[in-house]
Amino acid sequence: MDAVAALPPDAGLLIGAACAALGLSRASFHRRSAAARRPPASIRARPRPARALAADERQAVLDVLREPRFVDQAPAEVYAELLDQGL
Repeated sequence: MDAVAALPPDAGLLIGAACAALGLSRASFHRRSAAARRPPASIRARPRPARALAADERQAVLDVLREPRFVDQAPAEVYAELLDQGL
């Protein structure tokens, strides 16, 4: 890819011939060169959902799920069992 990228940008037919000689796809070459010119995507922090649990509530839920009697159950099963118990 680097050898083909070193060709002058106005050498359209030459790029196709070079890709064919090296067994590369022209589309792959153009896709990779376009990605190299594109600036890196900015990473933004995800906003906290309005209905998210507070840190202490989240820890309480995790503590219940990690109890020995609930270790092998799915959270939905734990929820149903706790509802049956009135919790």
